[in-house]
Amino acid sequence: MTASDSNPHPQGAHRAIEAVWRIEAARLIAGLARYVRDVGLAEELAQDALVAALEQWPETGVPRNPGAWLMTVAKRRAIDLIRRNERLERHLIELGHRLDTEEDLPEIDEIEDDLLRLVFTACHPALSMEARVALTLRVLGGLTTDEIARAFLVPEPTVAQRIVRAKRTLADRKIPFEVPEASELSPRLVSVLEVIYLIFNEGYSATAGEDWMRPALCEDALRLGRVLAGLMPKEPEVHGLVALMEIQASRSAARLGPSGEPILLLEQNRALWDQLLIRRGLAALDQAEQLGDAPGPYTLQAAIAACHARAVVPEDTDWERIASLYEALARLSRSPIVELNRAVALAMAYGPAVGLQLLDQIVDEPSLKDYHLLPSVRGDLLLKLGRREEARAEFGRAAAMTRNARERKLLEDRAASC
Repeated sequence: MTASDSNPHPQGAHRAIEAVWRIEAARLIAGLARYVRDVGLAEELAQDALVAALEQWPETGVPRNPGAWLMTVAKRRAIDLIRRNERLERHLIELGHRLDTEEDLPEIDEIEDDLLRLVFTACHPALSMEARVALTLRVLGGLTTDEIARAFLVPEPTVAQRIVRAKRTLADRKIPFEVPEASELSPRLVSVLEVIYLIFNEGYSATAGEDWMRPALCEDALRLGRVLAGLMPKEPEVHGLVALMEIQASRSAARLGPSGEPILLLEQNRALWDQLLIRRGLAALDQAEQLGDAPGPYTLQAAIAACHARAVVPEDTDWERIASLYEALARLSRSPIVELNRAVALAMAYGPAVGLQLLDQIVDEPSLKDYHLLPSVRGDLLLKLGRREEARAEFGRAAAMTRNARERKLLEDRAASC
């Protein structure tokens, strides 16, 4: 492998290695997993190749094709491991020959097949949701356990344990490294989309901690969604999810004040909304609607987000359409949280009394018992109806429920203003 002509510099090489790893890690692990049939082992081999790069590139310079260099090193480590492992002796001739004869990266179509297999393996329903998220961010997002732990405000050993258990579960249950058959594809795809959406939501509105947003998580989820849309271009809900994330992410710069305080949707400076992301989101939404006979939950949510994106000023928002979209979403999901959002839309379209009427129908829903947005929305509608004391109590109750410091301050201020 020919190194670059530039003189090697340790700091520059380390930055280059970090950038290369972010780009190549998922493809590298996916390609290796196809050979060794074990995601955990594939990641270890990829990490070995990374260590080799950290040792050699500062001295020799970054190779012209760093991905191929890493794959070659990882394959050689795989051969060494197979030779040392007596239990895999019977695979030595077959696997050794396959690894030895492919020095370069696979063809593009093959890479995409491997990535798709890795997506479905990391998001397998046999794993807990926490494990799916951690493993996906690790092997597909290229994040370290420390980065994942900081993003979700959990101890690093907890994340490490989740990843180890996830790999062990995949190995122990002999879960195949493959794209599901057509009959199994739909339920498995639901799991994949759910993982990516959960990662995005945690970045968009952090459930705990001092920061209301964690943009890096939004970016990771968007990147994963775009990759998946490229791998599965005929799946409408994949494009629906990408559309939703693109449009939601377009508001990021307007959602925080100078001190990091939250700015609610109707109070945001829409000139700060990212028009490129909005255009990308609307294009993905068009694709989702053209591909699907009836819109799925992510496409419906993207259509709701599009109503906001198309409104130049808040007064232009088509709240009646948003209310009807939430009604369609409620029929699909049967979710109290969707009903909560529908109550907001009804209040904006037809007045706060209409929204409060629906809200009072779900106020005793067990799944919303500790959900701070229920009293928060109720407080807002009560305030609009002039019932200030009741509103103050609801805002105070919501502030006590949330685990996010920024959101708590916002709710406490709203209670005080009553």
